[in-house]
Amino acid sequence: MGVDYVLFDKLVELSTRWQPSKGGRTLMLGRHAFKIQTQFAKDYEASLKRNGIEGRRFDYLQDDAYCETLMEKLGFGPMEAMDFSGFEGATILHDLNKPPAPELENQFDFIFDGGTIEHVFNVPQALETVYSMLKPGGRFVSANGMNGWPGHGMYQFNPELVWTFWSRACNCVVHDCRAMPKIPGGKVGEQPFRDPAATGRRLRMKGKIGTGRTYLYYEIEKTEDSHPPTYALQSDYEVKWQGSDMAGTTRFEKEDA
Repeated sequence: MGVDYVLFDKLVELSTRWQPSKGGRTLMLGRHAFKIQTQFAKDYEASLKRNGIEGRRFDYLQDDAYCETLMEKLGFGPMEAMDFSGFEGATILHDLNKPPAPELENQFDFIFDGGTIEHVFNVPQALETVYSMLKPGGRFVSANGMNGWPGHGMYQFNPELVWTFWSRACNCVVHDCRAMPKIPGGKVGEQPFRDPAATGRRLRMKGKIGTGRTYLYYEIEKTEDSHPPTYALQSDYEVKWQGSDMAGTTRFEKEDA
C-alpha cells in the first residue's frame, strides 16, 4: 500500500502533536508511495488548514511518487525504507520474518507501516522486530487491512492484537486504535476501540465497521518501562482466567483434572 488521503490526514494530525527527536532515525516498512487521489483533491488542503499547516498538496509530492518528501516536510525526518529486496529502492534490506541485525536494535524514533506487515507470514516475529528496532520514547504507526481486503495480503487484523501484544505483552502505550475506512464519507465512519480487558468481554464489531476496505489504524509508544514480549493472551480469556486454580495449565491438564 501507500499513503492515501486518509493516511495523509492522520500523519498531518500526528505531526502537530508529536515529532521524532532532531537528528533521530526514522523508518518505513516497505517504501510507500504518495499520490493525490483526485476524488479527495481539495481535502488535502483542508486537512493541512485544519491542523494549522500552511501549504498545498502538491508541495508534498516527489517525482518518483514515493513519500519521503511528505514525511520530511511533516517533520518526521529523512525517512529510511526497509524491504525484503531493493526493487523499489529500499535503503535497508531485511526479511521481517527474521529478527533484525543487532545494529538495528533501538535505532529508530519513528517507524511507519502503511501496509507491509499484512504481507509477512511470521507476524509475531515482524511485530517483535518492530519493537526491538524502536527506541524508548519512539512511536510506531500502523495501517494494515482489517476488513474488505480479500486476496490483498496474507492477513487481515483485529484490534485485539493491538491491546494483547503492544499494551499487555510489551507494556507500550496505545495512543490510538481504530477502524478507519479507506474511502471516508460512507455510512460507517471511523470507529475507535477500547481495550477489551477493560470490560472483560470481546469487542462488539457489528455495525461498527463497514463492508468496504477498512484499515486497522493504531499508534503506540515504547517507553522506558516497556519490555520484550514473553507471551500474549487474548484479553477476555485473560480476564476470565485470573484467579482460576487452573490458570497457566494446558487444555490437556484441565481435562485430566
